[in-house]
Amino acid sequence: MFDGSQMLDDGHVLITSESGSIEEIVDVGEAGDDIRVLQGILCPGFTNCHCHLELSHMKGRIPERTGLIEFVTRIIKDRHYSEEQILSAIEEAESEMIKEGIVAVGDICNNTLTITQKSKGRILYHNFIEASGLLDDMAEVRFERALNIYKEFGQQNLPGFSGSIVPHAPYSVSEELWKKIVHFPANKLMTIHNQETKSENELFFANRGEFINFYRELNVDPFIIKPSGRSSLQTYLQKFLSDQQLILVHNTYTSIEDVSYCTSFNRSSATYWCLCPNANLYITGELPDPALFDSSRVVLGTDSLASNHQLSLLAEMKVLRQHFPGIRTEQLLGWATINGAKALQLDNILGSFERGKKPGLVICDATLSACGRLL
Repeated sequence: MFDGSQMLDDGHVLITSESGSIEEIVDVGEAGDDIRVLQGILCPGFTNCHCHLELSHMKGRIPERTGLIEFVTRIIKDRHYSEEQILSAIEEAESEMIKEGIVAVGDICNNTLTITQKSKGRILYHNFIEASGLLDDMAEVRFERALNIYKEFGQQNLPGFSGSIVPHAPYSVSEELWKKIVHFPANKLMTIHNQETKSENELFFANRGEFINFYRELNVDPFIIKPSGRSSLQTYLQKFLSDQQLILVHNTYTSIEDVSYCTSFNRSSATYWCLCPNANLYITGELPDPALFDSSRVVLGTDSLASNHQLSLLAEMKVLRQHFPGIRTEQLLGWATINGAKALQLDNILGSFERGKKPGLVICDATLSACGRLL
């Protein structure tokens, strides 16, 4: 049994109520006769800290290893399908996550198309309403669009609704839009796509690299981003407010200097590093080294079916173990359970086997090759 913080031997028994609330963990000798014995590792339900459920209809539509800029371009141009197709794909994708033991999701939203599915209350969501726009004179329009989406989510009485308005990425948000986003009163939990490509750092260091042509294709001034002589993360991190918890996603080209900067800037205790290894391999073929980050602040995400073959945190754990065999099983499970719950500020009810919580129950093969949701 993995209880959210440590692995317990088979001399322990988990006791739950009929509704799934955790009552206690006891020694097997104290548990009585009615014990259900399971083969594998029993653990709390998983928390997927980064997903784009609304892009589920794009599964298999974009070739692998195009690089981030081509990938983003294809998303912009090719994401428009019939609403019927999109809603059907969303429902199927959510069902897949449930089957894979996922009980909570940090979901990126650029529209309201996931509301219908989320209203069923099968998974808890924190809805990250994404805002982007490089032109200062369009900042008000772009923010109002995100705000209207945020309000629509809030008005639907979604089970356990929580949400934020967040910046898409440092290369896609103007200074005026940054200000509107970070000062939105509800934004206590934030996320951003971080250093997913080498070109992102090149852009902020010296205003060069692939983003210059990308901006030209968008009919935007190619030098609209002013170089800082520092990495992307070291340029934008100070824009967030001190009381805002932050999930940095992908971190493919984050350096040890960036991590140290985060610490020196007093952000380390309010920052989580979200790894999406299968999406990284799908888009660029590169992976960040998890050893760069404080293990207690690492969480996992699947990204979207546009950049992944499945929405499974177990699949993310498997690929990390393949590339970094030194990672212990307890670490991987901790990243997928209690760390993820803390990152989404849901650890009062999810992430560990503690009295009164209702985290869901998942049974995993001892080699992390398969899993199933029990509750």
